[in-house]
Amino acid sequence: MPTFLEGLPFWWLVLALFAVVFCRAQATYWLARGAVAGASRSRWGRWLDSAAVRRGSALLDRWGLPVVTVSFLTVGLQTIMNAAAGVARVPWWRYTIAMVPGCIAWAFVYATVGIALFWAVVATVAGSPWGIVALVALLLAAGAVVWSVRRRRRPTSSSV
Repeated sequence: MPTFLEGLPFWWLVLALFAVVFCRAQATYWLARGAVAGASRSRWGRWLDSAAVRRGSALLDRWGLPVVTVSFLTVGLQTIMNAAAGVARVPWWRYTIAMVPGCIAWAFVYATVGIALFWAVVATVAGSPWGIVALVALLLAAGAVVWSVRRRRRPTSSSV
């Protein structure tokens, strides 16, 4: 845990984490929303048209703003959903109403289980060479799975 958060009473820690995630989510929303206007003429155009943002937009279209709330309980989907809401130009007040419960949930998860789990993994890896080997093996396995899934989803050149 960052030094400035160590020793904080639980409720202050939750409040600090809420402020962090709130600011990050709002920044992502506003960056995506602002980038839409000139995206076609910039490097942001490729990212805003990426498969991840298209999937996020499709989820938003299908399920609505509750997806933004739930995205705070996932790894990797949170930023995409905040950006998708900005790209879709969801009105700020509606986005914020959907975002706040997710920020609260995220703050509680990280104030309790999230940070403790992270530091437990770091301590295990730092204290044992076998921990490092296991972590590298897990990362390689996860990378192989992601690569395999993406390879299967990619259309073959013969099907065109």
